[in-house]
Amino acid sequence: MAPDWTQIALWLVIGYLFGAIPFGLILTRFAGLGDVRAIGSGNIGATNVLRTGRKGLAAATLLGDALKGTVAVLLASRFGGSDAALAAGLGAFLGHLFPVWLGFKGGKGVATFIGVLLGLFPLGVLVFAVIWLGLAVLLRYSSASALAASAATPVALWAFGQGRLAVLFCVLALLLWWKHAPNIRRLAAGTEGRIGQKG
Repeated sequence: MAPDWTQIALWLVIGYLFGAIPFGLILTRFAGLGDVRAIGSGNIGATNVLRTGRKGLAAATLLGDALKGTVAVLLASRFGGSDAALAAGLGAFLGHLFPVWLGFKGGKGVATFIGVLLGLFPLGVLVFAVIWLGLAVLLRYSSASALAASAATPVALWAFGQGRLAVLFCVLALLLWWKHAPNIRRLAAGTEGRIGQKG
């Protein structure tokens, strides 16, 4: 059966709207901390929120950024099927990276990457988590840990026989690496902020 491109496009947009919710910015402003983009890496994600010293806010940001991807995928899967779920996952990731409300300047996608993975293939999250946690404990660099885990994810999905998901997450991983280009330069220069380091 040919894909229903109208439905796929609809769920791509719905996913984008979910992904474009900037939880890090919203939560830090409600907490009276101002604009999180003014500290640390200037990012709206959980790692930069952690640099405020507020671990609870960082955890809430991580959860929100992940679950918006998960919810988008699960809704699309329930009401539109597997093709719609893939579209919603891509849309949610793009929404987080390029939110229209913030001039298309969003986060770097790690939490949303995990959330989309959770909605589409939960076992893949275990692979990502093991790699991320191991490297984070060893190196204390969130960015390096995320880069390695995201690169390994498509390979793991392929090994699990999830070819379509492997292709999607190869695209997501490439986007994630592109958004982390400044981090990669700082890692090479030895100036990247470590986990728990305040801005």
